[in-house]
Amino acid sequence: MNEAKPEFGWAVVGPGNIARRFAGALRGIPGTRLAAVIGRDPARAAAFAAAWQHGSAAPFVTSDLAAALAQPDVHAVYVATPHPFHPEPVRDSLAAGKPVLCEKPMTVNAAGTRALVELAQRQRVFLMEAVWTRFLPIHATVQQWLQSGQIGAVRAMQSSFCLDRPFKPGDRRYSAALAGGTLLDIGIYNITVSRMALPGVPVQGFDLRGLLGGEGVDVQTAVTLDFGAGRWSQFHCSFFGNGDNGFRITGERGHVVIHGGFWEATAATLQRDGQAAHTAEAPFRVNGFEYEIEEAMRCVRAGLIESPVLPHAESLAVVELIDAMRERLGVRYPFE
Repeated sequence: MNEAKPEFGWAVVGPGNIARRFAGALRGIPGTRLAAVIGRDPARAAAFAAAWQHGSAAPFVTSDLAAALAQPDVHAVYVATPHPFHPEPVRDSLAAGKPVLCEKPMTVNAAGTRALVELAQRQRVFLMEAVWTRFLPIHATVQQWLQSGQIGAVRAMQSSFCLDRPFKPGDRRYSAALAGGTLLDIGIYNITVSRMALPGVPVQGFDLRGLLGGEGVDVQTAVTLDFGAGRWSQFHCSFFGNGDNGFRITGERGHVVIHGGFWEATAATLQRDGQAAHTAEAPFRVNGFEYEIEEAMRCVRAGLIESPVLPHAESLAVVELIDAMRERLGVRYPFE
C-alpha cells in the first residue's frame, strides 16, 4: 500500500498583491501547504497567513527569513518582493538548500541574475524565474501549432502590452529606486513570447524608441527584435492607455493570434491559408499561477536544479537583452 506524499510546503517572501495570486493558486493544488509567510510588517504578514491559510496547519509567520528557512516543513520558497529586493532572499534560500521560485524579473540586470544562477548551480539547488506565461496551457497549444508547421516558418510577430497606469506618487512602475519602467515590468512578456515562437533562435539585434518619465525610467517603448533571416518581432509597451494586447504570429502559410492579454491568455486562433479559422480555448484550472508552481514542484521532486521549460540560460538571455535596451535608452537605476 502506497503511503501518501507529505504536503509540499511553500514559504512566501513578500506578502503583497502578487503573492495573493500565488496563494490562491496553491489552494487549487492538492498536497500543498502554505508553510510560512515572511514579511517586514508582522501584522501584514499575519493577516496574509490568516487569509490564505492552506494545508494541515497554520503557516509559520515571521520577519526573519532565516527562521523560516530553518523550518523542516518548508520545502521551497516563493519570492514576491519588489524587483530590487529579490537577490537577498533568493541568495539566502539557496545557501540554506531551499529551492526557489522567484518572481520575474529574477533580478534587475544580468550581473545579478548570473550571480544567483551560479550559486544555484554550485549548491545544486533548484532555481526558476516565475514567468508564468511560459507554463500556460494555451501557450503550449500555440507552440504545438508552430512546431508542427501549421503556418509554415515564422516570419514576423506583432504585439502590445499597454496598460492605463497614470502616474501616482510612490508607484513602483515610475520609480527608479524600485526598478520601474515598461521593459522590466511588462515588456519582458513580449520578449518572452517572441522567443517562445522561435525557440533556440538568438536575437541578432534590435531597434527601439522610448519615452522616459518620472525618475528617468522608460514609460513607453516601441521595439523591433531582429531574429535574423528576415524574422522580426515588433512590440509596443506603455503605461499610457490600454491596448488590444494581443500577440500575432505570421508564418509563410497563415497566422496565429494569441488573444489579449496575451501574457494571461486562455484562447488562441489558428488561421491557415485557405482554411477556416480554428480557435482553441484553455481556461485556467485556478488562476494561472498553478502551472508554474506545479512545474517547480515537479522539478524539485525530480532532483533538478532548473526547469527544462524555463532554464537558467533563458532567464539570462532575456535580462541581458533588457540590459542592452536600457543602456541604449539611458535608463540606469541608482543602486546599480
